[in-house]
Amino acid sequence: MKTICLRFFALCLLAGVFSVTNLRAADALMAGTAKVNITPPNPKYPVHDSLYARTLLLDAGGTRIAFIALDLGGYVNERLAARLRSKYRLHEVYFCPQHTHSSQQGPKEWLEDRIDEAMRIADASMFEARISGGHRSFPQLSFCRLVLRDDGRARESWLGDDHYRAVNPERIPHGPVDNSVGVIKLEDMQGNPRVLVMNYACHPDVVWNNFEISADYVGYATKYTEEAFGGKVNCLFVQGGAGNQAPLFKDGGRKSPDDPRPCNYDLIERMGKLLSIEAVKLAKEIYPNPYDKPSISVCTDSLDFIGRHDKSLKFHIRCSAISINNRIAIAAMLGEPFIKFQLDWKREMQVNNVVPFFFGYTWSGGTWPTYVPDIRSAAYGGFGAYDGPNGMIEVGAGERIFNKMLECYYRATGGFDGK
Repeated sequence: MKTICLRFFALCLLAGVFSVTNLRAADALMAGTAKVNITPPNPKYPVHDSLYARTLLLDAGGTRIAFIALDLGGYVNERLAARLRSKYRLHEVYFCPQHTHSSQQGPKEWLEDRIDEAMRIADASMFEARISGGHRSFPQLSFCRLVLRDDGRARESWLGDDHYRAVNPERIPHGPVDNSVGVIKLEDMQGNPRVLVMNYACHPDVVWNNFEISADYVGYATKYTEEAFGGKVNCLFVQGGAGNQAPLFKDGGRKSPDDPRPCNYDLIERMGKLLSIEAVKLAKEIYPNPYDKPSISVCTDSLDFIGRHDKSLKFHIRCSAISINNRIAIAAMLGEPFIKFQLDWKREMQVNNVVPFFFGYTWSGGTWPTYVPDIRSAAYGGFGAYDGPNGMIEVGAGERIFNKMLECYYRATGGFDGK
């Protein structure tokens, strides 16, 4: 009888252990990550450095979201988004192309399969994680490329432009800039960093028209950051509000694929290394709050707009905000938003005791609007503010999108009585 009772007690104890373990897993923040090469198999131009897809899969309390950072100029794919949501039980999937101007997409189905493979690896390698985030200011690497001229209008400041070359050789910003890099760090329960998300606002076009495949400064920034942690982390880069932000380091590029002049990759590497140094310093300075309760809250809504010049154009815009552990506040904005929206998001989040991040160029559905200027920039004009590729979205769209993201954040975190 005693043996039977002991066995029963042991079974109960084991059952208790299992139930506690399951409860702990349900209450934990789980993360998975992967990195796959997406350099096209038969590229049009020579490959200088490889292109990658890096994934971050997060799960807490049954809410699963994924960020897919891509070394591409842009990426919109409704079919793949639906496939990934269904296959990996995602509430939202965010494609985050870093906007390098030197990329090439591989064949559509091939690229979809490569991205799916990255998601599969991330899903199969989930670990219990702790999260932290922060920002670090440092000497600027970018400047506002829209400059007010003597006639009272703004025009872009390209390499070779008189203002760029003679009047403003130091690239002193004549408009808003954000001289800070943001980092989100995911570590395992032993305190080992496993994933970093680098968030910075600057066009990746240090070399313009290089006629070679390259991830530009972002490729070097992520490479050096991963190497700084012994190759044991994946570093996702998510672009910020870089619509009007240009790199201080600039090379004029080549005139054609046959131009014998080599591209100045020293400039690209230098900028990437400088950014990486600051991101690594920051990653080693931030730590998770032990009192955080694991949670992921997401709210997505949509708005409809017409074109600025072509009123027949229709834009269906999805707006999304994410709260992680009530500690990390992410605004996900598609298109090429101007830097003002990033600065405004940080300012608005100050009262909430959270670490804010602004993910520009981030698509989770809807119409890609190209440039999204603020009202003042739209009034002064210039490339991306008055005109741009494939038509401009109507004036004031950026402010309405921003306010909708703000509303989404408060709805996600229980504002408006949770309704």
